[in-house]
Amino acid sequence: MTQIAVETPLQVLEHEPFLQVTWRDAETPARGFVVIDQLVTGIATGGLRMRPGCTLGEVGELAREMTLKMGAYGIHVGGAKGGIDFDSEDPRADGVRERFLQGVLPLLERFWVTAGDLGTQQEQLDRAFARVGLGETSFHAAVVRSPVEADVRARIRQAFATRTEGLKLSELVGGYGVAEAALAALEHRGRPAERARAVVQGFGAMGGSTALYLARAGVRIVGITDARGLVLNTGRGLDVERLLAARSSGGVIDRAALREDDVELPGDAWLDQDVDVLVPAAVSYTITEENCDRIRGSLVVEAANVPTTPGAERRLLERGVTVIPDFIANTGAAAGAWWVILGEVVSPAGACSRLSAQLRPLVADLMRRAARTGTSVRTAGVQFAKENSARLIGEYGGAVAFRDLYSGAPRADEIGSGLGPEAGAEQAAAVFPGSAAPVDEPVDTGRHPAGAYPAYWSGPADPDAGRA
Repeated sequence: MTQIAVETPLQVLEHEPFLQVTWRDAETPARGFVVIDQLVTGIATGGLRMRPGCTLGEVGELAREMTLKMGAYGIHVGGAKGGIDFDSEDPRADGVRERFLQGVLPLLERFWVTAGDLGTQQEQLDRAFARVGLGETSFHAAVVRSPVEADVRARIRQAFATRTEGLKLSELVGGYGVAEAALAALEHRGRPAERARAVVQGFGAMGGSTALYLARAGVRIVGITDARGLVLNTGRGLDVERLLAARSSGGVIDRAALREDDVELPGDAWLDQDVDVLVPAAVSYTITEENCDRIRGSLVVEAANVPTTPGAERRLLERGVTVIPDFIANTGAAAGAWWVILGEVVSPAGACSRLSAQLRPLVADLMRRAARTGTSVRTAGVQFAKENSARLIGEYGGAVAFRDLYSGAPRADEIGSGLGPEAGAEQAAAVFPGSAAPVDEPVDTGRHPAGAYPAYWSGPADPDAGRA
């Protein structure tokens, strides 16, 4: 494959966004933004959100988060994000979204791999891509880089059509990763899962699956919030699977499903609960300097994007409360999607096993680094992710006109951190039944592997494969 290098100097540890684009709609007041924070292998990834009041600054911050997510997980793509300042419930929203995609078409053709996000469902986005002539998937810019496009498209169709226990791949792997991050942090603190208690704020796709997999690991889920308030049971805990069955598509629990000893409180009461783990899984900036002193738990594990303000996180650190940051805890969905695109996993079980093998030792390592240096886990994680990004750019190139994405990958033990796959497969099986994927001979890599795992994780046969 011909490679045309157009490298530009990138200061990986401190850099300005590679590209910022502002778009104005000709038919409505809508404005849209794309920020490509950083290119690796000439490509970047991040979802497209639509909400009233969305700003360029917001999109830029989320694009930087995507750079950190990809760096932390050793995935050789950069970070990006798109946003549209418009109400997704407006009947004109589909037209606005389609015109936005037309306006930034050159980026979507080669450089920006996007996906569903707040106010944009993946199915809506895929249909819009088809209408603007970019095929059947919003992952178009990655698909066209493959030497065999049909194989990549088939993998994507299979993975994203499959439902396991009613959950799509992104929902399942996303929440599973948050649960694994929480379990790793508890284990590092010496707190057995069966003695731990947790509250989950938000019961949508991410919060629901996080609660499910924490409960399956033995953690008692004593509180769950939705748009109507907090559902609480501090005695025997909540029946998570019962509440999931009574959950609307918008993440609201039918109160008729509550048991006689389940109680209801105002939504913000989730902060006051005496638990080991708090999981903010709803909106950004929900933990602030004004309310963070109410927190009694010792761990905050971020499932939402940027749910804790910097000032609040500083105050929590001073009090000894550890925050496992979003770009470490909630990257399962993005990582899982890229592993499917690149052909590195083939089933939800394989994705879960690989995620556990990588995430558990990573969380423990970052907690050790933070304790050793007297900093936050976020600070340790940012440094780790940026160092990984620098290595990836050195291996693959940054801003290149066209560069091989599907071949020549560096060994994972050259860019990662943690322990081998045997450390994660056992834990994955405990939470996600049947998820332990077959592995090659363990690689003795010491501190190195964010990925001493085989290149291809099949996972066991999935009995629910292909069911809608």
